[in-house]
Amino acid sequence: MSQQNVTTDAAAEFMDRVSNAQKIQAVLHRYPWLSSAIVLLFAAITFSFFNENFLTPGNLSLILQQVAIVGAIAAGQTLIILTAGIDLSCGAIAIFASMVMAKVALGDPYIQNDGVSILIAFPLGLLIGIAAGSLNGYLVTKFKLPPFIVTLGTLNIFIALTLLYASGRTITTKELNPFLLQLGHYIEFGDFRITTGVLFMILMYLVLAFALKYTGWGRHVYAVGNDLEAARLAGIQVNRVLMSVYAVAGLIFALTAWIIIGRVTVASPNTAPDLNLDSITAVVIGGTSLFGGRGTILGSLIGAVIVGVFRNGLTLAGVDLYFQVLAVGVLIIFAVTVDQWIRKARG
Repeated sequence: MSQQNVTTDAAAEFMDRVSNAQKIQAVLHRYPWLSSAIVLLFAAITFSFFNENFLTPGNLSLILQQVAIVGAIAAGQTLIILTAGIDLSCGAIAIFASMVMAKVALGDPYIQNDGVSILIAFPLGLLIGIAAGSLNGYLVTKFKLPPFIVTLGTLNIFIALTLLYASGRTITTKELNPFLLQLGHYIEFGDFRITTGVLFMILMYLVLAFALKYTGWGRHVYAVGNDLEAARLAGIQVNRVLMSVYAVAGLIFALTAWIIIGRVTVASPNTAPDLNLDSITAVVIGGTSLFGGRGTILGSLIGAVIVGVFRNGLTLAGVDLYFQVLAVGVLIIFAVTVDQWIRKARG
């Protein structure tokens, strides 16, 4: 064997060597939810040392109840971020839909309207969510506007519509149709109490996980987010996919309105003003790339739980609220940094 061939083989062998860091990088690239799962496990173990009540069934069930709303919103936000978009209006859509459901069912005594059946009011709220999401999708696809700018604008529009429609009035528990409170009911498993709203949120995640992994629509969502032009050249109807994503996300936000009413037991235009930022936080911490095309719906659920665990654990540890906000901010920066590192993994 010639010296040249020996040198060539040695060089090839050297190039094929993969460091441990590159192996970890490749694994995290293949399983985006894994890094967030590790963070969740580490956080749970750490907080258990600071307070013996942290891992009790009662406290764990409380964490799940607290993240149900953000987790549900994050499910819809994940679909949009997977296409390299973002939705700042998600929380406003959910609150608008909740007010429509509650007020249409209640009626308005000032105009002598006794309300309508919940069988009409509830689907109307869902249609409001779909219409709002479709409006965002239409502006993004038809006019090629950046999703950030579009949803920043519609955020203000939906907030204004909610305030105008509700006249600033909160619909109390006694006035709400009993159906709208169904997701606030508790199911007990010994000391572990969980609301039907949490179960409904988990059901939404299961449906979306199946759709993203096992349907053509799900594969198209990833393809559009990974490379829009390549997806178009491959024959994918890009605008149709984007429109469907925003419409489905709008439906999820409207369904979240039902969870919100069950959780807070009122319908108020001022409920949960930070849902949009909290949902983005959950999605990013859950390992979904802001650049689109990489991530899982499971990761967003884990991300929402991580935020809930940190806030709950720091509260039990007696940490000031300001430092809790600081901790979440550090988590976001860490998650984005890890995402940038993972994106450099070899294909």
